[in-house]
Amino acid sequence: MKQIIDFIPLVIFFFLYKSYDIYVATGALIVATAVQVAVTYFVYKKVEKMQIITFLMVAIFGGMTLFFHDDNFIKWKVTIIYVLFSVGLLVSDYLGKPVIKGMLGKEITLPDQVWKRVNLAWVAFFAVCAVINIYVAYRLPLDVWVNFKVFGLLIATFSYTILTGFYIYKYMPKENQEK
Repeated sequence: MKQIIDFIPLVIFFFLYKSYDIYVATGALIVATAVQVAVTYFVYKKVEKMQIITFLMVAIFGGMTLFFHDDNFIKWKVTIIYVLFSVGLLVSDYLGKPVIKGMLGKEITLPDQVWKRVNLAWVAFFAVCAVINIYVAYRLPLDVWVNFKVFGLLIATFSYTILTGFYIYKYMPKENQEK
């Protein structure tokens, strides 16, 4: 259910963009993201740091988009979030505490070197997504960027998650694979 709650603001953004414009969609995105955080807290009694960061970025850059009536701000939000994720993962790796291991290490036992590789692979993924977003946002029409933001990045993230799963599976101890 949590994954569904996470995608509701994106779905609302997409449909309102297609029905109205980027400004109506951005305003709805701000409200929907705030509601998403509130519902997550109400249901799970906890909100993840990434959700809070995402909400703050949506509120700041969405607010600037609406205030200045300039869609460039909402386009930058995507890139900045991906850069923050990339830098956060890189810093966690540098500190010897890969975030990916912290998220999955309770359920999966892997050698530290594998956790390090997976963490750095996600650093690269988020960095590449940030660069591609800038390219699409400023070289292609707004409709293409919205479709890329909603579907392209979602499909890329889902695909990369599956690839990560295959990579991790190779290194799992046999007793974990049988569970």
